[in-house]
Amino acid sequence: MELISDNNSESNSNRIGSAAVSAASGSNNRKPTSAQQLLRENVKFLIEQLEAGHSETLTAYLNAMARFHNYSFGNVLLIARQKPDATHVAGIRTWNSLGRFVKRGEKGIAILAPVVGKARKKQQQEQATGQEGEAKEVALLGFRRVFVWDQSSTEGATLPEFGKTTGEVGGFLGRLREFVAEQGIELTYDASITPALGISYGGKISLLPGQTKPEEFGALVHESAHEILHKAERRTATTKTVRETEAEAVAFVVSKAIGLNAVSSADYIQLYHGNAELLMESLELVQRTAGVILGAIQPETEVTEIEPEAAPSAA
Repeated sequence: MELISDNNSESNSNRIGSAAVSAASGSNNRKPTSAQQLLRENVKFLIEQLEAGHSETLTAYLNAMARFHNYSFGNVLLIARQKPDATHVAGIRTWNSLGRFVKRGEKGIAILAPVVGKARKKQQQEQATGQEGEAKEVALLGFRRVFVWDQSSTEGATLPEFGKTTGEVGGFLGRLREFVAEQGIELTYDASITPALGISYGGKISLLPGQTKPEEFGALVHESAHEILHKAERRTATTKTVRETEAEAVAFVVSKAIGLNAVSSADYIQLYHGNAELLMESLELVQRTAGVILGAIQPETEVTEIEPEAAPSAA
């Protein structure tokens, strides 16, 4: 039986995303391209959406960060732009090895994978002849377009659950506390900070006692983000609104990644005030910080991620 996707919005997203990749990489699938150029193209698209009043596009990008925190920032933008509801993506060979096959008619998600090879480098040979020669060394030559497919575009063998939780913090809160302690940050509980749920003092975090575990988890991630992100130069170079929004975005990404029913309590459009460079910097820092925290609190058995065979995370 032929299974063909009839999702018009998904098809439109694939068309837009593929066009963005093609514009940056050219029609040749193997032609190296500039990952930075593609990154700027997607940030430009995001800005256009924000200026048109579509702040949900930025929330969709943060959702993609939660699902694909092992991927590069540029590839997260590509996945979010083409298929915002993607959950697990991989190349055809990886899906086949797991006993699943791409449904006929399903379109892939275009991302970038690194092109690595031996680059020639002239050097003066240390020989008595004194003749010049050429040496080859492994180097990143550029990037090429590859395609991955979301789990929803495949059928076949049942996949294991990828470390899902169902709104319960479980052992994540304890591991987060350990992570905070390992960073040399003192954690205390102080009722006098009300109505604040948490406060970061620079080397010290105080939380409001009596919160539920999910609330405490979110507050601790938020304040940990402040401790990691907002020191010295960055603290003086950004406004309080941007700093609070960045910390809230990190808490949202981390909470969603471990399966909590996180709700965006801040309007993430505040990261953009007509400053494209600041928006790109903020989003990269949000992803990097969320990745550091998730890497510390996720048990090895729960970090299983379906990677496409082209290893796009290097992009």
